[in-house]
Amino acid sequence: MAGKKPGRVKSAILNWMGVPISLADGTFWQEWFGASSASGKNVTVDSAMQLSAVWACVRLLSETISTLPLKVYRKTPDGSRALATDHPLYRLLSQSPNGEMTPGRFMLFVIASICLRGNAFVEKIMIGSRVIALNPLLPQNMDVKRLDNGQLQYTYTEKTGKRVVPVKNMMHIRGFGLDGVCGMHPIAEGKEVFGSAMSAEEAAAKVFAQGMQASGFLSSDNALKPEQREKLRDSIAAFMGSKNAGKLMVLEAGLKYQGITMNPEAAQMLQTRAMNVEQICSWFKVPPFMIGHMDKQSSWASSVDGMNLQFLTHSLRPMLDNIEQEITRCLIDPVERDQIYAEFSVEALLRADSAGRAAFYNVALQNGWMSRNEVRRLENLPPIAGGDVYTVQTNLTPIEQLGSAKTPAEAARAALSAWLGTLDQDPGAEQRRAEIEALTS
Repeated sequence: MAGKKPGRVKSAILNWMGVPISLADGTFWQEWFGASSASGKNVTVDSAMQLSAVWACVRLLSETISTLPLKVYRKTPDGSRALATDHPLYRLLSQSPNGEMTPGRFMLFVIASICLRGNAFVEKIMIGSRVIALNPLLPQNMDVKRLDNGQLQYTYTEKTGKRVVPVKNMMHIRGFGLDGVCGMHPIAEGKEVFGSAMSAEEAAAKVFAQGMQASGFLSSDNALKPEQREKLRDSIAAFMGSKNAGKLMVLEAGLKYQGITMNPEAAQMLQTRAMNVEQICSWFKVPPFMIGHMDKQSSWASSVDGMNLQFLTHSLRPMLDNIEQEITRCLIDPVERDQIYAEFSVEALLRADSAGRAAFYNVALQNGWMSRNEVRRLENLPPIAGGDVYTVQTNLTPIEQLGSAKTPAEAARAALSAWLGTLDQDPGAEQRRAEIEALTS
């Protein structure tokens, strides 16, 4: 176990503490020692998470999706939809998946599992045919295989031993994969990407730890005796390291100091580390600027709304659709699937651009496919009287009606004439009618 950090070994052991295992258990050894890369680094989930880019990408994806409301809807006879607050699944997905988790914490665990291990496993706790709780399981403790009869078997290892989770009680959300059984392990598949980044980080740290390496060297015309070299090393040690920067060194016995000019970018390996950040971001489908890497932001949209839209379209939408489809497949009864469905509300990601949001609402109101109260609900405002009426612009007249359309003045005179016709036929009414007609002619 040379070169293996004690903290990582301890973390792996704690995951398996009290669990009966076999030395031939490949999952156990992979979690403990990781996948060996060409850079010489053993890449595990724990070691990869120590890279700032991996940490930031996983947090960005999992925390962003965990903040999106996940609602259960019911289709209405008129073709619209309404919140299915009376459906048992609404409470599980929108309020409390189980006795210990909020919906946000539950979804964060699911997304992090997919990002780091390619799969998320959720056990359905059932009473009869009704799901009463959703318990997420550690993907590193799950073994999935296809039996001879074609069925999948889920074997979960926990402290009390191994148990088989029935397929009907399992919700398996797969990441990107090729066999249709399980998603591929992102960290293991990207061992070269993460191993290279780990090596670059370690090399940069050693450069900073050894301050004299990049500053210069001492030379003398005379050979030094062993004891003199030891004393010189002890003396130089007082000036090494970042905490001793700026101290004045006294040279004696004919010693000369010569500084070494080194490119700061080469010393800090900025180019290599920047490239590693971009590779890690591409591995997780995250725009680099969203984790603080701003070098190539110009290739993305210039507005916040455009950036959020591209992030939503290319990074989040595939994961959201995957989860929504698995909810339909695993949690909704087949007889209800035509009427009941779950959907993430992504409008919150586009709320940052007030001008774009106002333009969107303006078009919706003028073309009559949203009412004012629907707009107010999206803005968390209370409804108003008469706000459920759908309106359109009056100047949007069909072409075939242009010849027969009345102007506003003509329409007003026609309405007034109709009202005058209802007056009693008396001399006073006739006089008033004549005066009004004269004014409106």
